[in-house]
Amino acid sequence: MIPVRGYAAQDAKSPLAPFQFERREPGPSDVQIEILYCGVCHSDLHQARDEWGGSLYPMVPGHEIIGRVVRVGDQVKKVKVGDMAGVGCLVDSCRTCPSCQEGLEQYCEKGNVQTYNAKAKDGQTLNQGGYSEAIVVDEAFTLKIPENLDPAAAAPLLCAGITTYSPLRHWKVQPGQRVGVVGLGGLGHMGVKLAKAMGAHVTVFSHTDRKKQDAARLGADAVVVSSNQEEMAAQTGRFDFILDTVSAQHDINAYLRLLRRDGHLVLVGAPEKPLDVRPFSLIPTRRSFSGSMIGGIQETQEMLDFCAKHNIVSDIELISIQQVNDAYERLLKGDVKYRFVIDLASLRK
Repeated sequence: MIPVRGYAAQDAKSPLAPFQFERREPGPSDVQIEILYCGVCHSDLHQARDEWGGSLYPMVPGHEIIGRVVRVGDQVKKVKVGDMAGVGCLVDSCRTCPSCQEGLEQYCEKGNVQTYNAKAKDGQTLNQGGYSEAIVVDEAFTLKIPENLDPAAAAPLLCAGITTYSPLRHWKVQPGQRVGVVGLGGLGHMGVKLAKAMGAHVTVFSHTDRKKQDAARLGADAVVVSSNQEEMAAQTGRFDFILDTVSAQHDINAYLRLLRRDGHLVLVGAPEKPLDVRPFSLIPTRRSFSGSMIGGIQETQEMLDFCAKHNIVSDIELISIQQVNDAYERLLKGDVKYRFVIDLASLRK
């Protein structure tokens, strides 16, 4: 076994603190990665504090992992020692169900294996995430990081990036289409960049006008203040696609009304309570309301290559591992533009 240092939550109420644990020795198809950077996702906070229920402790969070390959098994062909590699939200799946066979491991019908807060296929080993100095993963669930991407700023692409890219691709967003992005946070700012790179006319919906300048900097063509009823009414029936990234309670019907006939609204945020969907927000113009969750390994690699082609990375604030608890508190206040990333060199000092 390989001794590894990290930061873990011991229960739902304790802060993250130094923690030593073990990774398995790499097998024939395994890749050992020295972790250089790990993004801080809002879901890390939810799970560390057991806000979704069912959290497993001790818990080392982190599923936006980028590092350097230091060992490979003798059957590994995807990466080699010295390569930059990534690990996202998944480290395994059944690999045999229809979803897995189609490259949609995120929807594995027998249950995928998440990077942390989950048990490995043996049903006993507790997976630990990227707030640590190393990880061992089957090569099938590793990702190749394009050389021209800044690895620190690319780390959030492995969750925030693919979470927004996947629905844009699945619903076939095309050049010239009108795309709305609800919320300009860790997910929303990636949605703006990706939709713009796909050739869409992008409008950001924000509760106040404070983010107008930043939205324009990120590539948005327009900003609508969602609390302004006149501004919202002027957008009725204009949009082909709306990406809703908001995890707080909000009136989903206000956005459904903005869709054209056959338009799609896709939810990637996760509000704590059910949203009230009125039938006549959907029926008269054949609108659809759907959800989407991350992406499979093939699509995630496609997203990374797309970002490399268009020079897209996340806007980040680099922190040390010792600042992670403060980062969680700031995350609750929305005090980050737009993603914290941990420099794991701070763990080795």
